[in-house]
Amino acid sequence: MMTNNSVVHKDCKIGKNVKIGPFCSIGANVSIGDNCVIHSNVVISGNVNIKKNVEIFPFVSIGTIPQDLKYKGEKTKILIDENCKIREYVTINLGTQGGGGITKIGKNCLLMIGTHIAHDCIVGNNVIFANHSTLAGHVTIEDNVVVGALSAIHQFSRIGEGAMIGGMSGVTADVVPFSTVIGNRAKLSGLNLVGLKRNKFKKNEIIELRKAFKYIFFSKNKTLNDRVIEIKKKKLNFYTIDSILCFLKSKSKRSFIMP
Repeated sequence: MMTNNSVVHKDCKIGKNVKIGPFCSIGANVSIGDNCVIHSNVVISGNVNIKKNVEIFPFVSIGTIPQDLKYKGEKTKILIDENCKIREYVTINLGTQGGGGITKIGKNCLLMIGTHIAHDCIVGNNVIFANHSTLAGHVTIEDNVVVGALSAIHQFSRIGEGAMIGGMSGVTADVVPFSTVIGNRAKLSGLNLVGLKRNKFKKNEIIELRKAFKYIFFSKNKTLNDRVIEIKKKKLNFYTIDSILCFLKSKSKRSFIMP
């Protein structure tokens, strides 16, 4: 079916009050939720489920096959949750069977110009990608993360909740929650205090988090594991500190970014 000089497959599912601009191509296995806006020259192919109130700007490509030589045409998918804004020249690739079969983007995310989301990436809610930030395959981004412009994140890395990646950073390992990292090969630089305040964490929690964070990551006393054990013994019972301790305990294919 052609509409407004766009090609929209007869088998795709289009919700209520969806606006599709000219010169778009919408494939057979695409589902677009209510009140979405698809600007001109957008290509959406493959098995793609886009929830309501998503706005997609010109020259975006969603659902093309992954840039992974192991991909052999298996049926995989993309899920984009509601209220996302996807700016010009963004690319989002399908998942792979070996990586879980899905590439997922959470609610209220902003993907600025030139962002690349590779196969099998899982992106949480309220995440901001600045211009030309890129994810390799199998990356996990937790909620409320900010990724700076021209940054690149290595495959299988995890970015913890509330973290901030400085612009032009090369992230080659896991980033602990609520931290900031920056550098050509990124290093841990401190806490994301701006993000903590924006997310309305109380002053007393931020004070205790700063103490624990400084001791765990910047103290030369004992080993990292010993310092983590000491903080656990204090039973500080704050969400932010518990999140960092849980992140450090969880299994990962990569190490942690340190100072």
